[in-house]
Amino acid sequence: MAFNKYKRRLRIKRSVRSKVSGTTEKPRLSVFKSNKAIYAQIIDDTNGHTMTSVSSSEMGNQGINMEVSKGVGKKLAEKALASGIERIVFDRNGYIYHGKIKALAEGAREGGLKF
Repeated sequence: MAFNKYKRRLRIKRSVRSKVSGTTEKPRLSVFKSNKAIYAQIIDDTNGHTMTSVSSSEMGNQGINMEVSKGVGKKLAEKALASGIERIVFDRNGYIYHGKIKALAEGAREGGLKF
């Protein structure tokens, strides 16, 4: 049983990753959130490499909020569509699907990615 937030998230992350896996045709969108930035990357698990990635810090934003998260999702969708990726599997990485994580997913959907 997890008694702190970090251990609880790792337990949930292991559970989610046992069910979600990306392929070449339908890669995995993985999200990581820190106190200063939000990161998203599209990963092909069969070959074991990252196809494309975006972070809020590389876009020149200080801090993260809902608008920045949505912008990261749109930028990721733009880069993914340019490299020929249209369908993905969403990996929330142990975070609750709410707030900044949800905004990133909605931004990716608005950008043209299909979950």
